[in-house]
Amino acid sequence: MLAGTAGLGLAGAFGWWQAAPRNATGQRPIPQPGSTAMVSFPPNLTNQQLAGQRVIYSYPGATPPSSLLSDISAGLVGGVIFFGENITSTSQIAGVISQLRQAAAHSPVKLPLLLMTDQEGGLVRRLPGQPTLSAKQMGQAADPVAAASAGGTGAGQNLRAVGMNVNLAPVLDVFYTAGNFIDQFQRSFSNNPATVASLGAAFISAQQATAVAATAKHFPGLGSAATSQNTDTGSVTLNVSQNQLHTIDEVPYPAAISAGVMLIMCSWALYPALDASLPAGLSPTIVSGELRGRNGFRGVTITDALEAGALAAYGTTAQRAVKAAGAGMDLILCSARDVSQGDSARGALATALGNGSLDATSFHAATQRISWLRAALF
Repeated sequence: MLAGTAGLGLAGAFGWWQAAPRNATGQRPIPQPGSTAMVSFPPNLTNQQLAGQRVIYSYPGATPPSSLLSDISAGLVGGVIFFGENITSTSQIAGVISQLRQAAAHSPVKLPLLLMTDQEGGLVRRLPGQPTLSAKQMGQAADPVAAASAGGTGAGQNLRAVGMNVNLAPVLDVFYTAGNFIDQFQRSFSNNPATVASLGAAFISAQQATAVAATAKHFPGLGSAATSQNTDTGSVTLNVSQNQLHTIDEVPYPAAISAGVMLIMCSWALYPALDASLPAGLSPTIVSGELRGRNGFRGVTITDALEAGALAAYGTTAQRAVKAAGAGMDLILCSARDVSQGDSARGALATALGNGSLDATSFHAATQRISWLRAALF
């Protein structure tokens, strides 16, 4: 529990949140960690159920499989990510989300599922509609801050309308050269770190005012990656200096954290200046030292896609999930459109918790952060 909420219990904490004042749009603004009610998962959850709260599932096609619905009802799933193949129309995905929520109503975990997608803007959108401008177009607008704020509001309202509550955006990568990996699809606000910082914060604040959580990505930054350096398809090493990381790539993150960003996604690239042997999302040095220590982030960390080609040398789904959790990643993103991937990650986390391979104190701290996030989205 956080200050001011000790002893409230689950119902009391929800009551506190439900009584919180609404903003001008009729939503309750999302709170920052440490400032509002903190609720915990039920104390009698099994290791499988507790581990499941840390796993984001995906599935193929337009219809969620019955096994996923059953697992949700059994309290074994923390959330679901949606891709283009899952969405045929806004009414269809709203119906799917209603199904998922009905299944969750039977779960012993009385917190909302994390229901997310990538709605960055421009070319990277899973839902039709806002934000129609790409991050780069926002950065080139006559009033860039207003454009980024409008983009955040549009993204949040769009997701909220179909029942989603987490957006895997905005991208805070500061692109180094025109046409490189992050710039080729106009996913970066600017090649100026101060501009990315201000526009990212504007997007985050506006989106989270609609009660849809924002995710800043890809820490510590993919802005230096060349056009062909894609962690989805293979190993990527970014040989930038620590000084460059601190004065360019990481500059947008303190602003995002000050704006109250609820999630941060770490990249799967290698940064030898910080850790010569492990990708960012598997590196305690980067997750715990650089992100939480140097930058002071207290919210929820989330991996990039667990099936990424950049992790080919790091074992199976099960092994990758445990390595990521051990490094300090709270949520494990299983986005291969295969429910069994999520099952493997969940099972491995539960086993590692049971046999002590994962530190119990750290494991429960991660689930506490996740419960805070989910309660805030109630």
